Amino acid sequence: MMRRLALSLLLGIAASGAIAQLDTIRDPTFNNAPYDQEEVKWIEAEAIFPEFPKPENLLPFYVSEMTSHRFMIDASTLQVGKDRVVRYVMVIQTSGGATNISFEGIRCDTREYRIYASGRKDGSWAKARLSEWRFIENKPVNRHHAELSRNLFCPDGVPIQTSAEGVEALRLGKHPSVAKGSP
Repeated sequence: MMRRLALSLLLGIAASGAIAQLDTIRDPTFNNAPYDQEEVKWIEAEAIFPEFPKPENLLPFYVSEMTSHRFMIDASTLQVGKDRVVRYVMVIQTSGGATNISFEGIRCDTREYRIYASGRKDGSWAKARLSEWRFIENKPVNRHHAELSRNLFCPDGVPIQTSAEGVEALRLGKHPSVAKGSP
């Protein structure tokens, strides 16, 4: 009986030491600094408005059979920020002849998008009145954000690493890892 009690006591002490160690796990993404398992607060970088899109920089992408609109990304504006937000200028030409231009961002890890600004006819930007992060819905109509997120810029919820990777995805019509057949 005494042996069992002593063994239980020793196991308890060893377990408490292991639990204490868990509180100082080192996270390699933050210069090996200790953290206490609380979620690290995400901070968005400032979105700097790019130059207005030029026709020669526009790369089209397929959205669905449900729309007759043309969707394009200005390749010269495509970038991945230190905050892991993929930012770009989108140009949508409607079937009725109108053109909509917007400066946007996608957070791949949360599957959200944000519109920072809309383009004006004079080639300037109008800051969006409602510029908040919105969940990307994969619905049959107006699914351009879902297409960008799921198939081009955020394979498996992970953002592209470089703008060149995003441009290649646009040219292929799907992310390069999907095109090569990797998981």
